[in-house]
Amino acid sequence: MDKMSTLEYINQMFPTEASLSGVEPLMQKIQSEIRRVDAGILAAVRQQSNSGTKAKEDLAAATHAVEELTYKIREIKTKAEQSEMMVQEICRDIKKLDFAKKHITTTITALHRLTMLVSAVEQLQVMASKRQYKEAAAQLEAVNQLCSHFEAYRDIPKITELREKFKNIKQILKSHVFSDFSSLGTGKETEETNLLQHLSDACLVVNALEPSVREELVNNFCSRELTSYEQIFEGAELAKLDKTERRYAWIKRRMRTNEEIWKIFPTSWLVPYRLCIQFCKKTRKQLEGILDNLKEKPDVATLLLALQRTLEFEDELAEKFGGGTQSREIGNDIEEIGRQNNSRSALDIRKKYEKKLAAHQGSENEEKVGNKDLSAPGAGFNFHGIISSCFEPHLIVYIELEEKTLMENLEKLVQEETWDVEEGSQNNVLSSSMQLFLIIKRSLKRCSALTKSQTLYNLFRVFQRVLKAYATKLFARLPKGGTGIVAAATGMDGQIKTSDRDERVICYIVNSAEYCHKTSGELAESVSKIIDSQFADRVDMSEVQDEFSAVITRSLVTLVHGLETKFDAEMAAMTRVPWGTLESVGDQSGYVNGINMILTSSIPVLGRLLSPIYFQFFLDKLASSLGPRFYMNIFKCKQISETGAQQMLLDTQAVKTILLEIPSLGQQVS
Repeated sequence: MDKMSTLEYINQMFPTEASLSGVEPLMQKIQSEIRRVDAGILAAVRQQSNSGTKAKEDLAAATHAVEELTYKIREIKTKAEQSEMMVQEICRDIKKLDFAKKHITTTITALHRLTMLVSAVEQLQVMASKRQYKEAAAQLEAVNQLCSHFEAYRDIPKITELREKFKNIKQILKSHVFSDFSSLGTGKETEETNLLQHLSDACLVVNALEPSVREELVNNFCSRELTSYEQIFEGAELAKLDKTERRYAWIKRRMRTNEEIWKIFPTSWLVPYRLCIQFCKKTRKQLEGILDNLKEKPDVATLLLALQRTLEFEDELAEKFGGGTQSREIGNDIEEIGRQNNSRSALDIRKKYEKKLAAHQGSENEEKVGNKDLSAPGAGFNFHGIISSCFEPHLIVYIELEEKTLMENLEKLVQEETWDVEEGSQNNVLSSSMQLFLIIKRSLKRCSALTKSQTLYNLFRVFQRVLKAYATKLFARLPKGGTGIVAAATGMDGQIKTSDRDERVICYIVNSAEYCHKTSGELAESVSKIIDSQFADRVDMSEVQDEFSAVITRSLVTLVHGLETKFDAEMAAMTRVPWGTLESVGDQSGYVNGINMILTSSIPVLGRLLSPIYFQFFLDKLASSLGPRFYMNIFKCKQISETGAQQMLLDTQAVKTILLEIPSLGQQVS
């Protein structure tokens, strides 16, 4: 115990004198414990002494074992080095023999191939001199393969000599082939029965030569074939626009009559295809010269006929050579323009056109993918527009004729317009507006079948001008003049007196302008789908639609003002009532009955003829006109007695009731 001293321990063990009797036993116990501890210490010392000795012996044994292992490893390494030197000595002679064998084998093979090459070149020279094309074609392939084995020996004189000799032989073969092909198309094919077979074999030789030889041969053949075409159609007799169709007849006849002869060419050469490409390029160049050299504007009928025949020819070529025919499915989109279907909402129409647009874009993407597959050398050339595009700058006369025709038809339609609709008609639209869009659709079909570029856009601009002119015609048919609040706000002078028929005509004008507004947008959508992409963003009918919106607004304001004019007599009757001398309050006054009669006779008809949105617009305008006018008319009544004020209050309440019942009147069918 750390904190207890020896004296305290003894006092604790023997606190009294009586306890001193236990000193002796305690001493014996302590001595016994001391002896036991000493014995333990002695045993531990002996054990530690024995362990240290054994550890030294084990360490010495381990050190000795490591030394022996190091010696053995060094001995093994020495033996391995000796073995490697022995193997290298043994293999040194084997490697020399192996390389010698390889070089001998290579030399024998090269000499064998050289012998074959020399023999093949000599045989090819004999075949070339005898014009044995079929055998020469096979021999050319063999020589080409043999020459490829000697690419590494190009600098060796013998190889250089053979290659130069081979090059000369190929040049001789080329000149012989070109010379023999010069007789093709001269009529000798029928005289010499073996000539076609001979030329067919020559094509095998051309295939074995460089690709440039084949290109040159085909180009020479096409140029020679078209020489007579240039001579025929550059003359004064046939170099005219009205003879365009005969150009296409010439090439089709040429291809038909020579079809059997041209079968000597391998299909992969695409000779008719390349001939048609050169023909189209030469034809375009000649037609451009004819059109540019015209002293006067071309005749529209002749110009359009030439263009139509050109488009048909391009379609035939595209179909024949796999370029795909031009899509003519635009007619369905054009037919949808202006169709009436009152059961469909604007959202339905919008979804329909979005779906069609997506389908149209999808077909365009498929067509692009198809053309991409056909973009391999010698296939998939786009014949559409290769000739016909040269007509584009000269089609302004066609657009001028279309505009003149459309304007004349517009004048005729307006003159023949009865400004009435058939009984039972659902849309209540003037026939002139529907007929006008039918004429525009026919014009659009004609033009889209000819071109989808600048000319179609120019025609669209014509449509804009024609529709604006029609909007002006509708505006001119509205009754003129007027006085009152609405007249002051709209700037119209004089009174507008409208009969029941006038009111119906105004409603028909509103419906027709609404129809034109909607159909103009559909027309723009259809044109933007079929026109070339660089013009699609410029196709916009917003200005035309604004014109028809202005017609609708002015028509409804005129309708309100005409109805307001009918109230003039009733407003005057209201001021003539002796408000100051009335003795009793009776039923509503006569002028109130007159107002009620005017509204009950007109409102149901207007509600039936106008669409809900424009009928609501009319009611808003009528309320903003009639309410303030009635209010202002009260101040014109002088000397109102108390009884007169009560009567006026009764009349005002009756007028209010009549005005609140107007919407329900509009839902009645009269």
